[in-house]
This record gives sequence, C-alpha cells and structure tokens, in this order.
Amino acid sequence: MSTSETAEARGALPVIHLSELLRAPVLARSGEAVGRVEDVIVRLRGADEYPLVTGIVAGVGGRRVFIGSKSINELTPERIIMTKNKVDLRGFERRDGEVLLRADVLGHRLIDVAAADLVRAYDVELDDTGAGWVVARLDTRRPPKLFGLIKQSGGHAARDWKAFEPLIGHARSDAVRRLSDRFGEFKAAEIADLLEEADKAEGGEILDRVHSDPELEADVFEELDPDKASRLLDGMPDDEVAALLGRMRADDAADAIADLRQSRRRRVLDLMPAPQRTKVITLMGFNPESAGGLMNVDFVSCAATATAGSALALIAAARTVQPEALIKLHILDEGDRLAGVVSVITLLQADPGESVGTLMDSDPVCVGPDADLTDIALLMADFNLYSIPVVDEQDRVLGVVTVDDVLEETIPEDWRRREPAPRPFREITQSDGHGPASGGEGP
Repeated sequence: MSTSETAEARGALPVIHLSELLRAPVLARSGEAVGRVEDVIVRLRGADEYPLVTGIVAGVGGRRVFIGSKSINELTPERIIMTKNKVDLRGFERRDGEVLLRADVLGHRLIDVAAADLVRAYDVELDDTGAGWVVARLDTRRPPKLFGLIKQSGGHAARDWKAFEPLIGHARSDAVRRLSDRFGEFKAAEIADLLEEADKAEGGEILDRVHSDPELEADVFEELDPDKASRLLDGMPDDEVAALLGRMRADDAADAIADLRQSRRRRVLDLMPAPQRTKVITLMGFNPESAGGLMNVDFVSCAATATAGSALALIAAARTVQPEALIKLHILDEGDRLAGVVSVITLLQADPGESVGTLMDSDPVCVGPDADLTDIALLMADFNLYSIPVVDEQDRVLGVVTVDDVLEETIPEDWRRREPAPRPFREITQSDGHGPASGGEGP
C-alpha cells in the first residue's frame, strides 16, 4: 500500500511508516544531499495525547545531528527537505521527555493494555494532523518472511498508539511516561504475568513503576512464581525486602523468606515489623504444604454472647485481613477454644440484636496444622467450604486455610501461566474512531 493509498484509507491525511522513512535522504533547501535519516524524535505528552514529532536525528558526515521540525519543509518517505541550506553540526543530545522511535520503540516490546500482554512493535505509523506529525499507530504483527528474509508486504496491522504502554527504559522520559498511570488499570496477577514474561530491562522498568505503589507491589509479589520472586528479591537491599514482606500476607511472606539465601533470612526477619515477623516465624515452623504452612494467621473472632450487628462491625473493621478469611466469623469460648463458626451471609440475614451463639454452627469442620493438602481439598469439596479453621490440640484457632490457597497449590504448574488465545488483529479504519486521522485527538 503506497503512502497516498494509506492516507486515503485513514481519512485523506498523510501517513508515513517509520520503516519507509529511515535512511531517506536529507536535502538542503537547494536540493543538495546533506545526510540521511537515522531516527525520528517524538515528545511524549501523556496517555490522552499522541506523541508529537519534534525532529529527526540525521547522519551528516559521520555525525549524529538534530534537525528540528521547524527546520523541515517537506517530510516524505522519499526525502526530507530542509527550510535552509545549513545544518547545525553539534552532536544530538536527548532532552527530557523525548523518545527515539527507532532506538526506543521499533523492534522493542510494549504493553498491550487491554490484553495485559507484551507485544513487539514492528513498525510505527506517523500521521500529519495539519498541526504537526504525531505517532498514531503501531504495527505489532510480525512481517511475513520469504526465504528467511523479511518480506515487506503492503498490508499493515495498525493499532492505536493509545492502546499501549511503552517500556523505553530511558530515565529522562520516565517522568512523562508515569503521567499516564496505565499500571493502575492492571490487576496484580496481570502485572505478575508481565514480569514473568519480561526480560531484565523490561522487568526492571515494570518493577520500578510498581514500586511507587507499595500495596500493589506487595500484591504483585504474592502472585509471582516463587522462582521469579526469589530472583527479584535477590536484587533488592535487605531493608526494601523486609518492608515489602511486611506488607504481604504472612503465609506468602513466609514462603518468600524460606526461598531467600540462608545468610539473608535472619537479617531480613530482624528488619521486618515485629507483628509480621512473629506471624512469619510461626508459619515457617510448619510444612509449607500442610494446613499450618498454608493457613492465614489473621482471622476475626468474637464471643458467643456478641450480637449479629456487633459481629458484622468487627468484620467491617478488619480491613487488613484477607477478604477470603472473613467469609466466616469464629466463635471462641472463655478458654479461647473454637466453639463454632457463623457465615457472613447468616449474620446479614439475622436480626442485628440476635446473639451469634444461636446462629453459629457448633460443630464446624476444622483441621489440625499437620493436615495435608489432599485432606483439606477433599473436606472443602465434601462440605462446600470456602475456608477451614486450623486448630491446635486444645482447639485454639491457629489460622484459616482459604480456598484460594488450596487452588494455588493444586493447580498444575504448567496450567498456571497458560498463553491466552491470540487476539484478533484488524486494520483500524475511519469508522473505528481511532487515531487522529479518524477524529482522534491531535497535538
């Protein structure tokens, strides 16, 4: 597809592919050749605007020099014509917020926000909005190969630039890229998937973004494959590891501590907040695949004399407890022994003044800390349970095993990170309403 044909398909505005522009000759106003295009410079402007082309990097006599957009009279795939005959030969230096399309984007991977997946940019489409050229779309479909060589076909799988979060790794453009806050759109498990797929540079940038939200960072590490989490923790200082584990669920933190090098474990434990350290040390005393090793030590309990209304207030106030562990309230007797359990649904449907003693199941299913994973799973299946209390020999509650803990341990490893079905690609046309050429926002 020629540039003119592409422009017609996009709504009659000029379109240039980066692959066509690279190595194009740069001509002075007089028509004399002065160099060739080596890269295109754009300025990021946040998630709601398309990056604006601010100039090119040209190879001139062995130098890499900057030619600004105001010094360019004509920009086509065949040639770049300047507005004057002289070129400033000072070496090009990148400024804050600038991105080099060839060096930073072409051939690199970006995050497909909708799919929460890493995709590679094989070409970049530039649109002339009338007020300047902008990066409008990316081609993320691998070009076909012919006899081992890339075959330049006329078709393109163009997708809106705003559908992606770039991973450029350049510190001076990082502040601008953070303005988009696209990571807030991802679930912790999706970010964990991205980290597990990412290479070292990509993972470093993703982790750096997540680090700015401590609670999200803790959630992500809870979702990570243990080997990946261990490698990432190995690259962090002891105080950061301790702070991170202090925000994680105690059972996940205990697993992470166990995966640390033995020489680090005590140092990290000593730096952790005292309440979390006590929980972690308790959990580390059990087999990781037993009820004691799987349980969450945080749960909510009350006496049998409490009312349904006060019991619900306790649950509402337990903001730091894992939601799955709040499905049932644990009723304790005077000796702190388990007397029964009552579900949140039962409490919600009861009169607020009714005592939980009359509402509770006084013969609840529970397990000892040495119960294995199979026993727990079978009990959950047989009795339709979402959680099971773990008690010691005196029936004192040690913690709660929840269904998500059981699923995480029982799902085969090769199922855990299955590749999703391929997402369909389609050409973006004017009717799609994407891109500045079809009514999108320009500069």
